Amino acid sequence: MKQTPAETLYNQDFVLWVEDTVKQLKEGNFRDIDWENLIEEVESLGGRDKRELEGRLTTLFEHALKRRFVPLLDCYRGWENTIKRTQKDLKKLLRDSPSLQNYLLKMLVECYADALDNLINEYDVDFPDVCPFSQDLDVLLNDKFWEKV
Repeated sequence: MKQTPAETLYNQDFVLWVEDTVKQLKEGNFRDIDWENLIEEVESLGGRDKRELEGRLTTLFEHALKRRFVPLLDCYRGWENTIKRTQKDLKKLLRDSPSLQNYLLKMLVECYADALDNLINEYDVDFPDVCPFSQDLDVLLNDKFWEKV
């Protein structure tokens, strides 16, 4: 099957394809839009945000685990800074896409398991198998939750 000029542009220069597609949409020129790739790109946007949320939540748990259970005082400041930065990033993600809050709550256990898996061989520490941190998003994203029992 022969590609349309828009499909060819998509494969050759993605940024130019995006600019061209936006221009066509603004002008109401729907006849020449590369609908197949546009739909695919729009569908992928939600998946990208979910993957970013999972990565940031895993990072939050990794550094909280280290801060709470790894007795390396010289590292505490760096770990706490990463926790604060990650909390801010997660809040921004949820501000921009509030519906991701339900997804985040669903992913808490899996992201904790990923964090645990990432750390288990790195430190000679008995990390808890079950997440010792609050499941309350307000606490996870605003407080020094790793200090709470």
